[in-house]
Amino acid sequence: MIRYPILKEHASIGVTAPSSGVPKELHKLLVGAKDRMGERGYKSVIGDTAWTQDKAVSAPAQKRAEELNAMIRDESVDLIIPPWGGELLIEILEYIDFEQMPAKWILGYSDVSMLLLAVTLNTGIATAHGTNLIDLRGERTDVTTAMWEAVLSTGEKETVTQYSSDMYQKVWDFENPTPHIFNLSEKTEWKTVPNGNTEVAGRLLGGCIDVIHHLIGTPYGDVAKFRESYIPDEPVIWYFENCEMSTTDLRRCLVQIKLAGWFDNVSAILFGRSPANMPVENHKVEDVYAALSEEHKVPIIYDIDCGHLPPQVILINGAYANIEVKKGKGKIVQTFK
Repeated sequence: MIRYPILKEHASIGVTAPSSGVPKELHKLLVGAKDRMGERGYKSVIGDTAWTQDKAVSAPAQKRAEELNAMIRDESVDLIIPPWGGELLIEILEYIDFEQMPAKWILGYSDVSMLLLAVTLNTGIATAHGTNLIDLRGERTDVTTAMWEAVLSTGEKETVTQYSSDMYQKVWDFENPTPHIFNLSEKTEWKTVPNGNTEVAGRLLGGCIDVIHHLIGTPYGDVAKFRESYIPDEPVIWYFENCEMSTTDLRRCLVQIKLAGWFDNVSAILFGRSPANMPVENHKVEDVYAALSEEHKVPIIYDIDCGHLPPQVILINGAYANIEVKKGKGKIVQTFK
């Protein structure tokens, strides 16, 4: 069975940087996030790696892994939220102690999603794809992002419902954050292939496709073994978000994922809004989605609240989800079973 951690009141948050840390000139962001979480009743335990950044990483791989392992083992740390993503989390995978890992929430996205998926696949512990710590520093939190607490507080065999946002942020304006950090200026619309109202169900797995496809062929990306051990015969809903890839880059990754068997018994494939998806010649992202739907005979739901154009719903790797899209609006019901 999937093991689900649970967020308790006045929890202690372990802040470690398994990928990128916060450079000195941006320390105010980390301090602001710590203070804001304190106002909300949380204690933050900030590791050394969160304060440093050089050569595209917070620290050498083994140091990053040691700090992460220590926070996972530390019974006084209730959940782990990295400051943000980065580039080279893959370097620490071989040093992570998956065998002795207790059930503890890890929340994040971008490069951190590689850690999330690897943990769930190798331990059967649910992990949470969603906001990072730095984006929780606002005076207020938008209603979509604020659901992180409700989702992580859901008990075993219980359900939690989230809805698509009303508006999303198209462009990051770091110098002019709003009271809820994001500049929500564009109307949210979830779209589908085939076009129309859609309902799907299955176990959620996914993350930032730029990085998680690199798990294929490694000991940390054995989806077949995970399925056999934890969710035998159950369909999977894959969710992806594209940070930097062109449409042909994306297409290559999706073909690789298919050839690796990750799409066996898939019931739907979801894609977050993306700042990338640059067309190559006349090969557009809509062409990628259409080809994928035809190949696997499953619905594609895209431009969902997931990834680098916030806000984000909280998607739990391992949870059973029922997802509806009606007239451009989305509803996600996750069951912790």
